[in-house]
Amino acid sequence: MESTKKIVIVDDDIDVLSIVETILKNEGFTVITAESKEEGLAKVREEKPNLVISDVMMSTHFEGFEFATELTKNKEFNGVPVIMQTSINIFSSPDEDAMKFARNYRSEMKNHDLDVLLVENKKTGSAGIDYKNEKGEIIWLPISGFIAKPVRAKNLLEAVRKVIK
Repeated sequence: MESTKKIVIVDDDIDVLSIVETILKNEGFTVITAESKEEGLAKVREEKPNLVISDVMMSTHFEGFEFATELTKNKEFNGVPVIMQTSINIFSSPDEDAMKFARNYRSEMKNHDLDVLLVENKKTGSAGIDYKNEKGEIIWLPISGFIAKPVRAKNLLEAVRKVIK
């Protein structure tokens, strides 16, 4: 039963929070919202959700990445799955390994100037963000998937149900 499934949504846009919260609550999910990385981390610690949905860019270009990195690398969060919401174009990877595609794309296409590549292989579910941090280092952040903005109920629910079984 989905009503027992908790989802934390983190986005600095109150309108997006409200829309996503309404869609998910109407489907029986328990929804907890947060408007920043710090508030999101506190809610995840407190609520122990089944899924986190986070905006890619919030108050800074890196806040969403930093938040997702903390969730995926810190054992305290038990590998809670993360889906990122974004209006950035998402590359569809023909490679089973999305990171391999991103790195090949950067090198073969001479796209070293790209700060962010969002990559997903729909068949395998392999997804991640290949981005340059503030130091210019290229970081791979594996995640559970993406939801394109503007958010459509059908796409949101499909992505959520794929992760929460």
